[in-house]
Amino acid sequence: MSFRWRRRENMSLKFYYDLMSQPSRALHIILKMSGVQFEECPVALRKGEHYTEEFKQNINRFQRVPCIIDDGFKLAESIAVLRYLSAKGKIPEYLYPKYFVEQARVDEFLEWQHITLRVTCSLYFRTIWLDPLVTGERPVDEKVAKIKSQMEANLDIVENVWLAKTDFLTGQRLTVADIFAACEIEQTRMADYDVRIKYPKIKAWLKRVRAGCSPHYDNAHHLVYKISGTAPHAKL
Repeated sequence: MSFRWRRRENMSLKFYYDLMSQPSRALHIILKMSGVQFEECPVALRKGEHYTEEFKQNINRFQRVPCIIDDGFKLAESIAVLRYLSAKGKIPEYLYPKYFVEQARVDEFLEWQHITLRVTCSLYFRTIWLDPLVTGERPVDEKVAKIKSQMEANLDIVENVWLAKTDFLTGQRLTVADIFAACEIEQTRMADYDVRIKYPKIKAWLKRVRAGCSPHYDNAHHLVYKISGTAPHAKL
């Protein structure tokens, strides 16, 4: 396959992503907010562009997005990319702190959410929206109920622990933790799940995250809004 991004401007940093991917959206927003100059290299997951041998050999051996190639250096996994770019001075401290105590608090959430919020929100989305689209088969009600319960157990923790006393997940300021988490939760829109109904703190927090990331948040989520049928005035 001859990938379309080969015809684009030659830049040091190439960012491979699909805006249907939650961590892809998060990194896209972070890069835009940080003013990082990069070559946009969209990868159509729905067409299987990441499964080609060419992608595996030349871009990411794990055949996933997001990933980067920075002046020939290949790196996968969204959090690894974040920390790499931060170490290079590309990510401002207000998004990913340098001070070790503040950074540790952000890292605490990123480590927690990876096997909790991310796993269950992704699984709910796949079960309700993606798998039926691919297979044409309706999900089993009992399975949906179990997955929903697991997801809501983690949303309960976000509502009652992470947002118990602060406006944002790790304090009173927006950080990358909020951006990654919001992108995970937004994915459930496409599975007709409205987090705003049951979780008032999450609802208010999502508004703050969207405002703090404007206009990049809406730009990254335009496919989510389109698929979910969310009207512009009712996005959050």
